[in-house]
Amino acid sequence: MSKLFGFAGSDDFCPGGSIYENPKEAGRFLSLGRRVDLYYPPSKRSRNSAPFVFNQESFEQNKQVSIDVLPEECLFEIFKRLPGGEERSACACVSKKWLSLLSNIHRDEFCNKNTNLSVKSQDETTEDQEIESCGYLSRSLEGKKATDVRLAAIAVGTASRGGLGKLMIRGSNSARHVTNLGLKAISHGCPSLRVLSMWNVSSVGDEGLCEIAKRCHLLEKLDLSQCPAISDKGLAAIARSCPNLTDLALESCSNIGNEGLQAIGKCCPKLKSVSIKNCPLVGDQGIASLVSSASDVLEKVKLQALTITDVCLAVIGCYGKAVTDLVLTNLPNVCERGFWVMGNGHGLQKLKSLAVTSCQGATDTGLEAVAKGCPNLKQFCLRKCLYLSDSGLVSFCKAAGFLESLHLEECHRITQYGFFGALSNSGAKLKTLAFVYCLGLKDLNLGLPVVSPCESLRSLSIRNCPGFGNSGMAVLGQLCPQLQHFDFSGLEGITDAGFLKLLKSTEAGLVKVNLSGCVNLTDKAVSVMAELHGWTLEKVNLEGCRMISDSGLVAIGENCPLLSDLDISRCAITDFGIASLALAGQLNLQILSVSGCSCVSDKSLPALVKMGETLLGLNLQQCNAISSSTVDRLVEQLWRCDILS
Repeated sequence: MSKLFGFAGSDDFCPGGSIYENPKEAGRFLSLGRRVDLYYPPSKRSRNSAPFVFNQESFEQNKQVSIDVLPEECLFEIFKRLPGGEERSACACVSKKWLSLLSNIHRDEFCNKNTNLSVKSQDETTEDQEIESCGYLSRSLEGKKATDVRLAAIAVGTASRGGLGKLMIRGSNSARHVTNLGLKAISHGCPSLRVLSMWNVSSVGDEGLCEIAKRCHLLEKLDLSQCPAISDKGLAAIARSCPNLTDLALESCSNIGNEGLQAIGKCCPKLKSVSIKNCPLVGDQGIASLVSSASDVLEKVKLQALTITDVCLAVIGCYGKAVTDLVLTNLPNVCERGFWVMGNGHGLQKLKSLAVTSCQGATDTGLEAVAKGCPNLKQFCLRKCLYLSDSGLVSFCKAAGFLESLHLEECHRITQYGFFGALSNSGAKLKTLAFVYCLGLKDLNLGLPVVSPCESLRSLSIRNCPGFGNSGMAVLGQLCPQLQHFDFSGLEGITDAGFLKLLKSTEAGLVKVNLSGCVNLTDKAVSVMAELHGWTLEKVNLEGCRMISDSGLVAIGENCPLLSDLDISRCAITDFGIASLALAGQLNLQILSVSGCSCVSDKSLPALVKMGETLLGLNLQQCNAISSSTVDRLVEQLWRCDILS
């Protein structure tokens, strides 16, 4: 070429080789199009300056990785041909763009693993497909971690590791939150999903739930709480496409009403449990349709803070043939007639557990009708119902012949007449009785009628009933000779005199005793309890019994070989008491709490270390006489024990 043009030099147009640091950049300068890549063999740069000056930084900023130049359609086709889940997960880690593309590919759209791209055998392919469809894995996203990007990563990453079976999303008010796109990714990559729970997810609407319904046909449990953007449309889509749905829970979903529940009742033949709370659009029509449609399979019903009326309870009483558990809470429009009709409907023959809270219709007449109409009722819990009287409670207990557990809380019209009447008229099945914060339960100076003992009662709880005192304790000893567990926490009115009568009348050995807050009990009560029942005691709570001191601990250490849990917080305990527990050779404590014992000091270190051979939990909070260095030594030596300080 030098001869043709008559100049001296080499045949290269530029003596130093290419004028670009990267030979491919010539394509930009020559304007050959962005789809053309040119190849040049590497060569050394010339020391001479190039005839033109270029801004190298601008070229660096305009550089693109060649595969990113490809349109998304091409990347989509490439990703579809990846041989397995591990390869897809690796590609998803490259960038958010790749993760987004992979999460939008449905599992059925991936090419068959038996193509030439895969070296796996047919057996291995079948095995992998089975693993991906099992749904072994559970994932939970809470707060700021609940984002679409994380859901996309879950959708891609769980496919080859057992498949996603359970997903819980607890949202927040942050800017980056879960939207319909996140649920779309889950629906594409997780057809094995069986449990979906979403709380406080305001940006997910019907579109996202419809995506789940479209591909996650194995869904069994759906829990939606504070999801205002989801309406009847999304719930109906789930009903039509998820026939295996067994559990439905709705709470504070302001746009879900009767139509969605009607669709669930008609299209979900396996529905066993329904819980609906604070959904203002749900009324009698929706609940009635749901209960009547699922009459043969629906076992658990929970209705709370709804505007339903007596009509709804009447339908439950007639069509709740399979219902075993019923919870009714804060139903202001339900009256006495609703409970009466529910009981006389004779449909709740299988009902075993009933809980009623803050319902003005729970009166003497209504509850007696329920007891008569539910012959297999075993557990009854009544809270904040002010219209039940002593006679109503006794009538209920007489009618409920198979009752095993009775719990009353904040029922202030109940007095000792009702309490002892319930004990003597509950039949031979009652095992557990609890009265909590019932202000009408006070000692009466009037003589109580002669009643028969309740031989079946094993557990008795009278908590925070300030009027219950020694006279009530004396009667309890006569009525409950087979007690094994009792909880008298907060009964400031009982003293050693009343408590000792109960201890001496109890024939069976006590196992669990809670006397927290019984400020008038002394070491004498604890010593007698240890001597009479120490051979069976396993758990004792004396928190706040400020008149109990070291002598009580000495009796416990000498007589309670089976004791594993002891709480002596805020008692008059000193180092001597702790040492006596350590010297008791037969004592094998696992849980010990001395919180707030200001007289326990660093001198107790050797005793605590010795007990540490069996201790699994030690509470030293608010023990101001124990230094931080002592706590550090305990933490170092008692490595198996969880220490609170």
